[in-house]
Amino acid sequence: MKNSLLLFAAFLAPCFAETLTHGERDRLMSDMHATRKRFLDSIAGLSEKQWNFKPDDTTWSVAECAEHITLSENYIFDVVTQKLMQTPAAPEKRDLVKGKDEFMMTAIRDRSAKFQAPEPLKPATKQWPTIDSASKEFRARRDAHIAYVQTTQDNLRNHFLDHPAAKTADGYQWLILLSAHSDRHVSQILEVKARPDFPK
Repeated sequence: MKNSLLLFAAFLAPCFAETLTHGERDRLMSDMHATRKRFLDSIAGLSEKQWNFKPDDTTWSVAECAEHITLSENYIFDVVTQKLMQTPAAPEKRDLVKGKDEFMMTAIRDRSAKFQAPEPLKPATKQWPTIDSASKEFRARRDAHIAYVQTTQDNLRNHFLDHPAAKTADGYQWLILLSAHSDRHVSQILEVKARPDFPK
């Protein structure tokens, strides 16, 4: 009986070992909480005129940035859960993603590097026309994703999918994109608000 239990424990050990560490969870959740606050603070208290102000035809308004950020939350999360996690586990690829946690944390935030938003994420529908509606929807989505990071037993480090900037990236690194991407566009919001012609 004792030998059977030992064998069973040995069989289960690799399964549990492949889940996220406490440090990985804490680091990601901390960044997700911080960037949630930064986004919500960036749009709080704006007038309707400020919310919809467009400097020109090629620059997004604060409202459009907020729509893009909110749309991207579920889009990125669905890439992880419905696409990346459906690929076969490939632990042999781990060497390909070493150092990319930091890349996702920092390089994606760099506004000097330009990326083209996918069509589904381009703000065109005004799904959340007010600050209140955008804030509530973003908060609900981000909170659900934080809860996933806190509790998931998914083997995120052994599943991979190419990213336009990082190339091969694992599931954890794709989740880093949630906060890094939203923070990138908060910087864009602050750029709009800092313009001399931004409504007072």
